Amino acid sequence: MKILVINPGSTSTKVAIFEDKELKITKTLEHSSEEISKYDHIMEQIDMRKKAIVEFAEENGYKIKDFDTIAARGGILPPLSSGTYKVTEEMVNYLKNETPVEHASNLAAVIAYEVADGIPVYITDPVSVDEFVPEARISGIPQLERKSLFHALNMKMVARRASEELNKKYEDCNFVIVHLGGGISVGAQEKGKMIDVNNANDEGPFSPERSGELPVGDIAKVAFSRKYEKREMRKRYVGKGGLVGYLKTNDLREALKLTENDENAKKVIEGMTYQISKEIGAMATVLKGKIDAIIITGGLANSEIFINKIKERISKIGLIMVYPGSFEMEALAEGAYRAEKNIESPIEWRKR
Repeated sequence: MKILVINPGSTSTKVAIFEDKELKITKTLEHSSEEISKYDHIMEQIDMRKKAIVEFAEENGYKIKDFDTIAARGGILPPLSSGTYKVTEEMVNYLKNETPVEHASNLAAVIAYEVADGIPVYITDPVSVDEFVPEARISGIPQLERKSLFHALNMKMVARRASEELNKKYEDCNFVIVHLGGGISVGAQEKGKMIDVNNANDEGPFSPERSGELPVGDIAKVAFSRKYEKREMRKRYVGKGGLVGYLKTNDLREALKLTENDENAKKVIEGMTYQISKEIGAMATVLKGKIDAIIITGGLANSEIFINKIKERISKIGLIMVYPGSFEMEALAEGAYRAEKNIESPIEWRKR
């Protein structure tokens, strides 16, 4: 089975060709800032990106009609269950005209559907996956509800890999799953469902670029001080928070190098691993301590020094399994593969 995978980012489009579950070719198609600046809205980039994807396929000896299926990254859809969804005209129309957030991921299903010409197109585990138990939604004040927003695609993928290694069914396992990237998600997955997870934008540990959870009273004082516009405030905790705020870098390698001669940098890294460990412990209690493993993934998991600092604090909680990096392309391809092979029934998406 030949599978084309499409995963757009803000200034690039990752593409890959799989045969069954085996990666054959992958490439990141870069789009210059000059090219991107021509478009006022994300959806205006469709034809430009579509052309680049078709050229990539043809350069490698494929026409679109040669593929059995196309796997696309899921866009910003309303809250939905984890799984693989068949892309329909209704979904495409929603992503083009109704989604509340302009984001490059919204392009994937639209482009795939337009080039497919009848070939089945699937998305798997978009960021809006929502499997919270009712008590996880309670925030502390009635007007605000906690929302599910996390690195679903990669976290669900490593959970599948871990369950295979443990020789258990995915649906039978309980995991605490930790995605360590530009944002950090720590979640409690019970029997295949992510029943609680910190929102990587405004909860949980601080990350290379994000502040994580902050003291509400102090935030209110700053917000009403009239020193900052709303956009600037937002940027301070998503983009310029975390390591960027403390150490002026979003690169963990640079931050760790600073710790060799800088006591403040040491304190910041200790604080970061402390917060991550604390969140892992919290999610272990969500599962009542019944966990098959703690799974750590994402780009920061490539640092053995960093991961060892976390392990020192959490080793008594349970088995630790580390999968450095991101497995988004594999996750998308395998989702489409499972759907086409009838291993998993694709879900029919309907706007709520």
